[in-house]
Amino acid sequence: MDQLTDNAILIIDDDQELCALLSDWLATEGFNLACAHDGASGLQMAVSGAFRVIILDVMLPGMNGLEVLRKLRQQCNTPLLMLSARGEPVDRILGLELGADDYLAKPCDPRELVARLRALLRRSQAAMPDSILQVGDVRLDTNSLMVWRADEPLSLTQSEAMILRALLEQPGQLIDRQTLSRQALGKSLGPYDRSMDMHLSNLRRKLGPHDDDRPRIQVLRGRGYLYSS
Repeated sequence: MDQLTDNAILIIDDDQELCALLSDWLATEGFNLACAHDGASGLQMAVSGAFRVIILDVMLPGMNGLEVLRKLRQQCNTPLLMLSARGEPVDRILGLELGADDYLAKPCDPRELVARLRALLRRSQAAMPDSILQVGDVRLDTNSLMVWRADEPLSLTQSEAMILRALLEQPGQLIDRQTLSRQALGKSLGPYDRSMDMHLSNLRRKLGPHDDDRPRIQVLRGRGYLYSS
């Protein structure tokens, strides 16, 4: 695949039967799916810049999915959804900490997978007329989702950048957890979904505090979050 298209998806999974089934299903939904069946070749394809979204299995021969994700995030921020047959909480937490944007346990309902992919695509394509959003020394380009702090670039995942964007659009205003998830991640959170917590933890660590040591993102337990200017 030499040219990026709006719905170009890469799946990295060693289950070739599953890949064939998903290719057929996603084709009917307007997606163009390419497949890799091991971590090394999948990583090589993923960093090519030819795909809008990557679907990555945790269990892969050779280089496992978490190692692929770690290496991938050193080179690009393409939206990524992780799959795991085990569905263990530790896998979800590690995946989110390493920069996954979403997570599904296998076997998954293809309709839910399509809904998650469309949400990732909507978020990656979202743009504002004024592309630069700045609060204090933090600047975010809403088209590219690139972020700078005091003119130093920060490496954020798409989910982290979208959460930061939602907070920067309303500095000093409290946003409850569900509203922030719907605005930034395009989904409502289930009772045991910790994805928002993990993304916010990573984001706060990468942003660091203000010069006076105040946290940039304040967490009001049971109420929500706000960006302090």
